[in-house]
Amino acid sequence: MQIALVLYPGFTILDIIGPFQTLAEAPGHDVVWVAERKGPVPDHTGKAPLVATHTFAEVTSPDIVVVPGGVASDDNKPLVAWLQLVHPTTKYTTSVCTGSIFLAAAGFLTGESATTHWGAVDRLETHGAKYSDQRVIQVGRIITSAGVSSGIDMGLTLLDLLHGPMMAQAIQLAIEYDPQPPFDAGSPSKAPKEIVELVRSFRSIRSTD
Repeated sequence: MQIALVLYPGFTILDIIGPFQTLAEAPGHDVVWVAERKGPVPDHTGKAPLVATHTFAEVTSPDIVVVPGGVASDDNKPLVAWLQLVHPTTKYTTSVCTGSIFLAAAGFLTGESATTHWGAVDRLETHGAKYSDQRVIQVGRIITSAGVSSGIDMGLTLLDLLHGPMMAQAIQLAIEYDPQPPFDAGSPSKAPKEIVELVRSFRSIRSTD
């Protein structure tokens, strides 16, 4: 089973590392890093590049696609065109964070419920999707997950669908995924208002880099 983990300049590294960590060691998984060009691809900080081992042109029939979010423009034509090419034959096409905006731009989410980072709701809905604040949403063969860290949850959801709950729980235990954060500020509905506004300012600054 080939799992294509997508890279593009400006991706957020935890968006794609979370799914990688959950999916890479499951039996029968051939994980490949795919981008427009082979070689190092810079993340949004410019400090943690990952290496694309395959080009879009070389990966034409992956079983699973995972698209991370980041700070890139919604109008990434090579990525959107590749998604439109491969999606008809995937088992699951998935996204983390603002990666769902690329799925929406490809036309997969028109009129459908989907999720993304809470700071990018307008961008998602501009492309015809209906935002929901659920952490992971499955609509047929498409799975979208919320911001950044939710990629781990999405990866475990995929493992359950592909191999059943025992495998998903085994991987969860193997990576000791047992969240116990020191603060209950992981969503805008829980975080203090001043924290929400602070994060909005961070993302505003980052998006103009």
